[in-house]
Amino acid sequence: MMAGFGHGTRRYPRSRGRTWQRSGPDRATLGIIGTICAVAGFFTLGIILGPVAVVCGWLAMGRTWSPDRNIPALVALVLGAIDTLLAIIWLAGSATMGNGFF
Repeated sequence: MMAGFGHGTRRYPRSRGRTWQRSGPDRATLGIIGTICAVAGFFTLGIILGPVAVVCGWLAMGRTWSPDRNIPALVALVLGAIDTLLAIIWLAGSATMGNGFF
């Protein structure tokens, strides 16, 4: 008797992985990941987590500006942009001679 390695996928050729893309997370997951990164970026590592949230939100929206399709993606995009902007302002403020916020 021969072992049937790889024959399990032939029974279901229209699985979820083959209908949208072959690998990687789907759009809903990217929106949620982006939202979590954006919220966490307000508390720590905003200069890193902000752009990650923007990219995740943009990919979750399907690389088009359509705010009515996916709410977590829109939240990730907007909060990630605000987070990045605040981190840049904070870094610019800490680079001055007074080491203050402004």
